[in-house]
Order: sequence, then structure tokens, then C-alpha cells
Amino acid sequence: IQCTVSSRSVVYPSAVRSLLRRFGPYDAIHSHVHHFSGFVLGLARSLNVPLRIAHSHSDTSRQDLASGWVRRRYLQLARSHLRHHATHWLAASQAAGHALFGEPWGVDPRSQVLHCGIDLQPFRRRGVREEVRARLGIAADEVVIGHVGRMDTPKNHTFLVCVAAEAIHLEPRLRLFLIGEGPGRVLLQGCVQSLGVASRTTFLGPRADVPFLLSAMDGFLFPSLWEGLPLSVIEAQAAGLPCLISDCISSETDVVPELVHRLPLAAGARVWAKALVAIAAKRGGQSLALASVENSDFNIQRSLEGLYALYRI
Repeated sequence: IQCTVSSRSVVYPSAVRSLLRRFGPYDAIHSHVHHFSGFVLGLARSLNVPLRIAHSHSDTSRQDLASGWVRRRYLQLARSHLRHHATHWLAASQAAGHALFGEPWGVDPRSQVLHCGIDLQPFRRRGVREEVRARLGIAADEVVIGHVGRMDTPKNHTFLVCVAAEAIHLEPRLRLFLIGEGPGRVLLQGCVQSLGVASRTTFLGPRADVPFLLSAMDGFLFPSLWEGLPLSVIEAQAAGLPCLISDCISSETDVVPELVHRLPLAAGARVWAKALVAIAAKRGGQSLALASVENSDFNIQRSLEGLYALYRI
């Protein structure tokens, strides 16, 4: 059910209320639009929706601190609405919770981390690695490094390809696979051309078969500037991949600690490249890693149980 009226329009509130009346009554409204959730849940409260959930998926604290006075005023007002209208505060991670809800996060009884779960069934299929590598034309001795993410500022793709370029100089058999799409793709394609690694870089676009593509890889590179809690890193661990990630990513991401290696972005591309080549050479089996993810809160079955409890089903 889509609200076709822009949230910036003066008629947006009446349009949302109209939808809630038409298709309701609702037992719960679960809002995922970060700061704007407070306004959405205020509309839900005006129609007596009893369960009103605000859900934070990203750590925007750095951007919020750098905001101008108009943006800061908006954030102040938005947080006031969240505190007044939400019956539950959810977050994908502790950092995401603090970013949206501020100091009361973790103290207010409405606070709760609910890790987003992933479907692990595709990771259980055997013999996929050789099949996928053959389909993608990957030679037996080639080392494949992958990344999954929207091609936009937070994912830090420019630094990522600089790291890959340095790594290719150290290990000429290395190839980079980029899965995803976004506004930064054209710039990124120009970047790999200028670095001379276009022939070793494959843009796979948005894909529905990510678990199978991960099985073909030897390492996972994820130098994000900020995150809530990146599920792509959880998926990489489920696939048994050694992961090199930035140290600004929440430690809650480390479901299989022996697979996760962290570096500060300030260490520079060359240091990252050396670490990347080293961890890719240590790719092991998947079974124990998958079992760890299955026994964690990132198993979609556990996540589903958490939602059922929240919705009082």
C-alpha cells in the first residue's frame, strides 16, 4: 500500500491518516524511516494505533554532528516526536540505537536491539563454489575478493578500489567482484580505469543470488565510513569468508570472530592491501562458520521469533 504523496507536502498527514483508516484498523505500525519515524508514529497515535515502533538501521551520528543549525533543529524536533509517540524503540545495533534515540537509548525501557536475520538455507547447498567459479570464468588459481553494497558514500567504494589496486600489485592473480548498484557506479568505473585495474574488476550489479556468488570468493572487503549493522558482512561470514572491515563498524557484526579482521581507515590503502592478501590466502571451510551464524540472533528464525514477540502474536 503506497502513499503517493510526498512527505514534504502539507497534505501528507491527511494522506497517511486516510490510508490508515481505509486499510485499518491496525494493531501495529512499524516505521523504518529513521528520524522521520516520529512524525509517522504521531499520525498513527492520532488514530489510536496501540503499538508504534520506531526502528533504526543506521549509525548516522557523524553526519548528525556535522549538521547545520536548520538540520539540528529538525533532529531535535524529530527526537522529541520519537520520545513522545513511539511505544517501542528498536535498533539493528547499539550504535544505530544511540544515533537515532540519543542519550535515553539503553536506559529507557522501550529500547531493544533486534538484529535483522538472514535466510541461511542458500548457504547450506554443497558444491556451489566450483559451479559458480566455472560459470563466472574464474580460473582455479585466481583469488577473488568481493564486496556487496549500494554504491553510495557510506560504503567508501573509492577507497575500496584503491585497496584492491594495491592488492593486485602484490598479488596479480587477484580479482575484485563488486555486487550492487547506486549513484556512485559511473564514478567508480572511471576510478578502476584510472587505476589500471578495470580488467581485474567485475561489476555484477544488483543480484538475487548473493549467497552463491559469495561461495566463489576468497575474501570480503568492507571499508565503510559508517554503518548500522551490515548484513552483507554477516552473509560473508555465513559463507566462510575472511572479512577485512573498517574499525568503525559495530563489534556486534563479529559473529565468527576468527573471520573478522579490522583496520582503521587512516592506516591507508597499502596497509589494507597487505592485510587483504594475507587473509585471502587463509580461506578455510564453511561448516563451522555457518553453524555459528545459525546459532546467533542473525538466523532469520530467531529474528522472526523476536518480531512475533514484539507484535504480541
